Amino acid sequence: MKNQLLLLAATTTCVLVASETASASASIAAGQDVVIETIGDTTVVRTLSGSVWEGTATLVPEVSMGELDGPDELLFGWIRSIAVDDDHNVYAFDDQAQAVRVFDSAGRYVETLGRRGRGPGEFSRAESIATLPDGRLVVRDPGNAALEVFVPGTTETERWRYNVGGLHSLTPLYTDASGRTYLHTTDLSRTDFTMHIVVFGPDGTQIDTLPEPSSTYEPPEVTAERGASSVGYYVPFSPELYWTIHPSGHFLSGVSTEYKIDLARDDGVLRIERAANPVPVHEEELARQRESVVQRMRAFAPGWTWDGPPIPDHKPLFGDLVAGRDGRIWVAVPTEARAVENPNHDPEDPSSAPVVWRAPPRYDVFEPDGTYLGAVMPPAGFTGSTQPVFDGDYVWAVTRDELGVQRVVRFRIVVGG
Repeated sequence: MKNQLLLLAATTTCVLVASETASASASIAAGQDVVIETIGDTTVVRTLSGSVWEGTATLVPEVSMGELDGPDELLFGWIRSIAVDDDHNVYAFDDQAQAVRVFDSAGRYVETLGRRGRGPGEFSRAESIATLPDGRLVVRDPGNAALEVFVPGTTETERWRYNVGGLHSLTPLYTDASGRTYLHTTDLSRTDFTMHIVVFGPDGTQIDTLPEPSSTYEPPEVTAERGASSVGYYVPFSPELYWTIHPSGHFLSGVSTEYKIDLARDDGVLRIERAANPVPVHEEELARQRESVVQRMRAFAPGWTWDGPPIPDHKPLFGDLVAGRDGRIWVAVPTEARAVENPNHDPEDPSSAPVVWRAPPRYDVFEPDGTYLGAVMPPAGFTGSTQPVFDGDYVWAVTRDELGVQRVVRFRIVVGG
């Protein structure tokens, strides 16, 4: 049967549906131009223009946790991971202290969970945290080769063992709405350091092992050789494969060569697409990135010259993918960078640049059905390197002020403000 084309019109909204069954699954707002297409078991929601919010939203700070001068529980060394529960209690893992600080929804300090050690409720080299639907806190600690589980407000702890050989992962720790925990770690049954995802049930039983999402796309890289050894370095501003775990328990993934993001579902795949133009890279920014790579490679192989693909003159169409606790999909999108003075510049150090390039963060936000809500522009000091937590109209993120002081801040999303 040939695909049928059905044109739907509502005020200034034009929706084109191309499918064998001609059905729509996204809620389209007036003023949006959206194409919905069903191809086999894949539903494509393509936003050509417009958004539900009809503009860019901002983040207004409401609650802040952390001080420059104050009691120890409010002084952070390095906030490596944060988590939030259904009651908006906040958990901040401080890597330097190897402990989790707990705050209530008003930002008041409640307690500290964990400490350095090898015993129950203790951490050796913990690195990330997540909350379960029943309020328990899970901490990934490859130093103890275990997931440490806390019941906040009590002294109860559990230890879920796993075999990773003490290896670390920069990937966040994930949980879903069914109480499963997803541990991204090395597959020790292989010799090529392949990564996979170990799935734990709510009781700590290992119930599944999933292959890490992959793609036929291979990021371009440059290589250097020294004797029998070699190193590689990805070409700056090249597209990558990004993935995360959605609260539904499915993979959310995409390669940033195109603005196409797939959310696996029980009945197939939802593909989110959006018309977007790539952000250009400034010539000076490109030159600085190239010089940085050359210096790194020459530190390994003196005399090395660029022998690989050139650095693109534009940035990928999207970056990191984050699934909100409410199921919304947050897509980090590149923005135009600007040169700012490097306060740590050392004129005696050839690798130290007098200026650094900074690009303000920006997110595209989609409903779980692919509806494009709009963009969010976080304020100055907002850092996405520690993965923020998104839930409905609220965002929890780590901020850093001009003195380098870290805080956990709860923001409220304001549309049209």
